Amino acid sequence: MLTIWGRISSINVQKAVWAAGEVGQTFERIDVGGAFGGTSGPTYRAKNPNGLVPVLEDGEICIWESNSIVRYLAARYGAGWIWEEDPALRAESDRWMDWMIAELQPALNPGFRMLLRTPPEQRDPAVVENAIARTEALMAILDAHLAQRSYLANERFGMADITVAPGAHRWLNLPVQRTKRPHVERWYEMVSARPAAKPALPVPIS
Repeated sequence: MLTIWGRISSINVQKAVWAAGEVGQTFERIDVGGAFGGTSGPTYRAKNPNGLVPVLEDGEICIWESNSIVRYLAARYGAGWIWEEDPALRAESDRWMDWMIAELQPALNPGFRMLLRTPPEQRDPAVVENAIARTEALMAILDAHLAQRSYLANERFGMADITVAPGAHRWLNLPVQRTKRPHVERWYEMVSARPAAKPALPVPIS
């Protein structure tokens, strides 16, 4: 049985939990990080020297970094399903997975933290405004891409959907005004209805 270390409110833990469910692997999830603590001691740092979540343990194998965990689970347990053996096809998923980490998460996170994890009297409206503007531009890119296809890559559900949808989940549930993105909303409703997504995408977000 797999062990996933990390609180479910973490967007990166959500990716790992969803991927494990999609490939049919049972797992135990242990709350660490954030208000739960537990990431600074030597035992946890031996698993992940960065002291971040998630960490995946699969027998003797220990992996950190959420996208690496998704790729590992897909390759080991989801070959022919969410893992593409053809490098050209797999690159379609890889680029959106990297886009999530390099573009969408950095744009979205400052506003998310201000609105949901910062006391009202300490919030900086300029940070929220900038985060909304940056995220809107990225969601326009995502919406244009999804206007031509059902899923993010190769016209079938895969790793990219698992990785990017938690970002859409967070954005669509933030208490802000948003431009309607019909293709993003259609895609999000479809993928978030999957059984493996249910335990990975808590509402309300926190």
